[in-house]
Parts: sequence; structure tokens; C-alpha cells
Amino acid sequence: MIHPYAVAAFLLAVLPVIATPGASLTLLIQHVTAGGRRQALPVILGTVSGLYAHAALAIAGLSALVMRSSQAFTAVKLIGAAYLIGLGLWTWRSTTLLPPPMPAERPKQTGSVYAQALLANVLNPKAASIYLTLVPQFIVPGRPFGGQILTLATAHALLMAVWLLTWTVLIHQGAHIVHKARFKRVVGKVTAVVLVVLGVRAAATT
Repeated sequence: MIHPYAVAAFLLAVLPVIATPGASLTLLIQHVTAGGRRQALPVILGTVSGLYAHAALAIAGLSALVMRSSQAFTAVKLIGAAYLIGLGLWTWRSTTLLPPPMPAERPKQTGSVYAQALLANVLNPKAASIYLTLVPQFIVPGRPFGGQILTLATAHALLMAVWLLTWTVLIHQGAHIVHKARFKRVVGKVTAVVLVVLGVRAAATT
């Protein structure tokens, strides 16, 4: 079992990464603005699932393989960049051409929202780098390797969930503004631009 002090130190180290606006927060703002607070749940679940996916890869040793192969790491970054850019372009098009979703349509969106958040996190080099470079610093030799990574991943997931829930409350407090059609269109377009910029930035750092 990993020491609580190590978990606390890990959370302090990862907090600036979480606080940096990224694809998860962008998706949260977009979907909560368009569909209400319930849309925060699939975004959070998708993001948390992505974190556990990175943890599973780290446990299996696949992350180390990618780390040693510059070509494999570049491929992961390019795939993630392409996904973010594609998602951004799709968001721009849907914001421009389609009307805001009706309340009855929200259950149909849950799966796609979850998938978007999951892929945005799984294909995010920033999230992968946490488990490639940061997590190993808090692993204690001689103790179960998998259990320590899962403990850190769970702490990471909880902190991320709290961060996104906090943003959900902040967005909900401005419900009288965010439910206006014009505001939704603006948020949708800003979301699209941010996603494309994140994708371009990820591609540029290969």
C-alpha cells in the first residue's frame, strides 16, 4: 500500500496539470451549457475512465514501451491531435447547422458524450505523460506495483471529478445566461476553436 503522504504529494504535483484548461473542461462547458447539469456526469465518467485506461497501460508496461519508442509516442500524439481537431470541426459544424438539443434528446446524447470525454482523455498526451513520467516517482520499490498505480489513479480521478463538479456548479449558477440560444452558439464556437487549438498544439509538439 502506498503511503498517504506520497498520495498527497502526487496530488499536489498533478493539480497544476488538472487546473490547466484542456479537452475535458472544454467538453464539460459545452455539454452542460447545451444540455444542463446532467450532461456533466458522462463527461466526468468518460474522463475518469480515461485516467484508469492510462493506469492500466502503465501497469501492463505498454506506457514504458511507448516511452522508449519515439515513433510510437509520436503516433499516439498525432492520433490524439487528429481526434481533437476533428471533434472541434464537428462541434463547429453542429453548432452552426443544428438547433440546440431538446430535453427529450438528452438520454440519446449520454453515450456519445461519454465516448467523446473518454477518447479525449485516452488520446491526450498530457494525461499519458502523467503516468509515463510523474507516477513512477511516487512508486515504492518492493511493494505491489499495480496496487500503487491504482491508488494514485483513484486519487487522480477523484481530484479530477471534484474539479469538473466545481466547474459544473459555476456554470449552473449562470443558468439564466447559459440557456440563451445566442450564448449556446457562442460557447459552441469557442469550444470548437479551443479543441482545434489543443489538437494543433499537440501535433506541433511531436
